[in-house]
Amino acid sequence: MSKRRLIAEVAIVLGLTLGMSSLYSLVGIAVRLARETRLSEQTATLNRPASEFPWADLVYQILGVTSSLIPVALVVFLLWQKTTPRLGALGLDTTRPIWDPMAGLGLAALIGIPGLGLYLVGRSLDLTVTVVPTVLNDYWWTIPMLLVLALRAGILEEVIAVGYLFRRLSDLQVPLWGIVFIQALLRATYHLYQGFGPFVGNFVMGLVFGYFYLRTKRLAPLIVAHTAIDAVAFVGYPVAVSFYPDIFGNVG
Repeated sequence: MSKRRLIAEVAIVLGLTLGMSSLYSLVGIAVRLARETRLSEQTATLNRPASEFPWADLVYQILGVTSSLIPVALVVFLLWQKTTPRLGALGLDTTRPIWDPMAGLGLAALIGIPGLGLYLVGRSLDLTVTVVPTVLNDYWWTIPMLLVLALRAGILEEVIAVGYLFRRLSDLQVPLWGIVFIQALLRATYHLYQGFGPFVGNFVMGLVFGYFYLRTKRLAPLIVAHTAIDAVAFVGYPVAVSFYPDIFGNVG
């Protein structure tokens, strides 16, 4: 494709997904800073009920996950290769079924534990809002849905922010260090609504993930790592509140 067409494609994909989220996030942090309330006293809820009826809430959650993964299907369609590995352009194949998840769990530990510390420091310095991973009601499907939501985030963000951008920006002859920086900045920006601590934390996460992908050309470990981090946060949040209400509680 021509350079102009590639730029248009990237703009459309980002406009449907993380690029638009970044714009919303920039407006969101501006609104938070305009309030008289301190950042640490404000909250950002990630997963909330969509209906007071359990069956409707479940349907809405499923529809939300499905609709957010449609752009991933678009990216798969755009980068699908005629020969195997079909998704090699995204760094996805089945050649390392054991190494990929193990490497992903290692990355999750590397990023997740310091990330929690950075979050707590950010709140103490009034640079970070109180992030509430979930306020979903307690139904039989709540935990499975939280795991699905974690997987959705892992697939959506890593496929587009890393796999897709690395391929298309490489096609546009952007230097590799520039691609790592751009995707890390994008990741940080669409988390900026949570405050400046998460902005810094996600920028560092983007640099680590970008460097890992640059060296290995494997996307599956990043999806596993992201999913594991979010799954622990989503499912573990109620437990954390019950044991440490002064740190994780006092939110609604």
